[in-house]
Parts: sequence; C-alpha cells; structure tokens
Amino acid sequence: MGAMTMFTPTSPDGLVALVAERCLAVNGTAVVAIDAPDGAHPIPFADSICASLREQGRPCDVVSLHDYVRPASLRLEHGRDDELSYRTLWFDYEALNREVVGSVRTDRRWLPKLWDEREDRSARCSRVPAADRQVVLVTGPMLLGRDLDFDVTVQLHLGEGALIRRTPADQRWTVPALLRHAAGISDAPDLLVRYDHPPKPAVRSGR
Repeated sequence: MGAMTMFTPTSPDGLVALVAERCLAVNGTAVVAIDAPDGAHPIPFADSICASLREQGRPCDVVSLHDYVRPASLRLEHGRDDELSYRTLWFDYEALNREVVGSVRTDRRWLPKLWDEREDRSARCSRVPAADRQVVLVTGPMLLGRDLDFDVTVQLHLGEGALIRRTPADQRWTVPALLRHAAGISDAPDLLVRYDHPPKPAVRSGR
C-alpha cells in the first residue's frame, strides 16, 4: 500500500455492511473472495457477512481455503516450514476453481470441503445444490493473483508488524511467503481493508 493511498475509517459492523452491500449488488450467483492471512481470522468475519446476507434474504455459505489443502505428502514434501511450498503447494487453488468458483456457476452445485487438513484424508463431502442468487464467500490466504474469477474481492491487509504479531509463533515461517505473494499481486481488490486493528478497520475501494 502506497503512502498516498486514501482509506476511510469504519467500524466492524460498517465493514460487514459494506461487503454485504457489494455482494447484494451482484445479480444471480456471486462468488466472493475474502483474501486474508490466518492471523486476520477471516472465517468469523465471513460468518458475519453471511449472517447479514441471510437476514436480507440472500442465500450464503462460507468455504474455507483450509478445507482445500493438498495432502500432507505434497504439502510437507520439502519440510514443514518451507516458504515456497506454502506459496505453491499447500493449497489446491485449481480444485477450488473447479469445485467451487466454476462449478457453482456452470453446474449450480459446489463442494463445501475437499480435504480434511487435521485428519489428512478426503473430507468425504458431497456437492450441494446452489440456491437461486447463491453467494459463496471463499476465505483464506493468497486467493488474489491466482486467476480465480471472483465476482467481488476483499482483502484484509495486515502490515508486516501486525502480521508477525498476530501469527502464532509456530506459524510465523509463513510470513515471508505471505509478504512475497502480496508483493507480486498487480490487480487491486474491490475492497482493500487496512486490518492491523480489527476493531478500527479502514477501507479503500478499488472500483
């Protein structure tokens, strides 16, 4: 984020309302990225958006990128703390594109979970039908810059200091990967959120 980038302060509820408004503006099915490192805790945030949309009559579900990891034999092939593996092998973005981003539009069905990260086995889920005007919120790290055709993109941005501070000690080896990936993204998200202090977010609209 450049020094001249202008952000508008908001509240957590205001941020939820803003993202929900963007989702509601999409006609028909909407697939939305909540791009955020684990330290930003994006799933509770996405759950709040989902609840707001449902209250307004829009069907909504949340997909976690951690339910689209690759098997441990691939993720950990080069060790448990390999930065390059985290950027390129850890998450199955191709499967996410095939089973969620594309499928919810073309087949009107989508797969909530592909892989059980904790048990390291298939999640054994079945595809579920998409409701009319379905919204799917996809949450997780490094979603942008993967050629995934999202209708709305939201990025919860943590500065390096906040990223280190909010990442558990045993996961801080991921920080260089997250920073390197972010530095290589050229396209701006629809909503860029300064999220170093979640009770006091600030937003810049990219469109």
